[in-house]
Amino acid sequence: MVLMEARNLRKERTGVVVSNKMDKTITVAAKFKEKHPIYGKFVSKTKKFHAHDEKNECQIGDTVRIMETRPLSKTKRWRLIEIIERAK
Repeated sequence: MVLMEARNLRKERTGVVVSNKMDKTITVAAKFKEKHPIYGKFVSKTKKFHAHDEKNECQIGDTVRIMETRPLSKTKRWRLIEIIERAK
């Protein structure tokens, strides 16, 4: 019972595709705000994730949603769920 609940607790991120040069892989830049531990100011940060794109359907500039998954390669631990908005 615990295993089924843990499977649904996978993290999701929304970000912009910054690279699609690799086969079936995209690089997604996700922005988030983090509170500075000393000064208390919210600082904008960006983190890049490699995600699996099975159909090679993403283009640079697309806004996408990715989900955490099992390790697929040395750096890939995320997979594409949906393309929210296409690049213009």
